[in-house]
Amino acid sequence: MHYTVCDYTDPWTDAPYLFLQHGYGRSGDFWFQWVPRLCRHFRIVCADLRGHGGSGREFDLEHGFTLETLSDDVIAIADALGAKTFHYAGESIGGLVGLATAGRYPERVATLTNVSGPVFISQGARTAYALGQASWPEAVRKLGPREWIERTNASTRFPPDMSPGFLAWYTDTVAQTGTEVLAALAQFALDSDATPYLSGINAPTLCLYPQQGAIANDEQRRTLELHVRDLTVRHVSTTYHMIQHIVPEECTDALRQHITQYESKGDKS
Repeated sequence: MHYTVCDYTDPWTDAPYLFLQHGYGRSGDFWFQWVPRLCRHFRIVCADLRGHGGSGREFDLEHGFTLETLSDDVIAIADALGAKTFHYAGESIGGLVGLATAGRYPERVATLTNVSGPVFISQGARTAYALGQASWPEAVRKLGPREWIERTNASTRFPPDMSPGFLAWYTDTVAQTGTEVLAALAQFALDSDATPYLSGINAPTLCLYPQQGAIANDEQRRTLELHVRDLTVRHVSTTYHMIQHIVPEECTDALRQHITQYESKGDKS
């Protein structure tokens, strides 16, 4: 597992760890808009999911992506850092992994922030990401990563006025993850359902969702509201999925407020 730690907190303090977990096909480098706004307050941990970025691919792609293996990877990094507890914010699939991590290891996660992350993949998203093929993984394989990414960028991820330079960088970088890893993670997403873990979550949970989102939608919100005890749902000012890139200031301000409210109750991580 590859991860980076960015720490510009006061060296005489014991600042809490904040894990930022990326989503589908991305890496820890995609948090470049968030880290400068947060690293004075938290020891930021940006991990690459297995098979992504600098993390190794020496595992069985068919069976190696599960909510259990990916949440265990989070805990393994926390153990390596000596972080008994930590704050966690995950975007999209990183949010899905965070739900499982907080539910399986409730004593480790101090606060949880779900950034446009699903509990499971709804039927509408399954159809949209299949792009007319038999399934999402088949679309990645048959169309190739670049075409699949460009078409889904335009349909669900980003607004029309997103920077062309950003979109080119995004497509180039995600495509480098490779067809088989992207297809395997797509199958993981289709197969995964964090619902059984939601009742085990003790951490105060903030859910940041787009308005009328395609992936993070009302079906997901209702499931979270039904099962998560301490939940705040906040809709940000975009309808597109990639809220962490579209409205990063809005998201990081909400995250800091969420953690500050937790700390003001006297619970220290």
